[in-house]
Amino acid sequence: MQTQTSLHILISWPAGHLTAVLDDTPTAQALAKALPLASTAHTWGEEVYFDTGVSVSRETDARQVVEPGTVAFWTDGDALALPYGPTPISRGDECRLASPCNVLGRIDGDPRLLSTVRDGDPVRVELVDA
Repeated sequence: MQTQTSLHILISWPAGHLTAVLDDTPTAQALAKALPLASTAHTWGEEVYFDTGVSVSRETDARQVVEPGTVAFWTDGDALALPYGPTPISRGDECRLASPCNVLGRIDGDPRLLSTVRDGDPVRVELVDA
């Protein structure tokens, strides 16, 4: 049986932090090479996103509607997108991203912690040991 290596990241901002597990995808590998990174948070409905400086292509399994707590990569904006609830274009309670995004993994714990991120907050992403 083949085992996939997963990457663990820590995302922190002034009011809190959370960890996430990323699957072994080409986008996750590209992101890992750029870590640690510091950026500025933006909010869009119940989604936090921020520029990573990483530019990758959209993967074949990119999705626009995802579960809350999905770690997604928005290829149109070179940004990490972290939805925890509806966005301005959602239908009902779904998490609908601005456009199809590469799915990288999942946030550990309660993704609603992201509601404490404010537009313009400094955000930091780094690799951590599992």
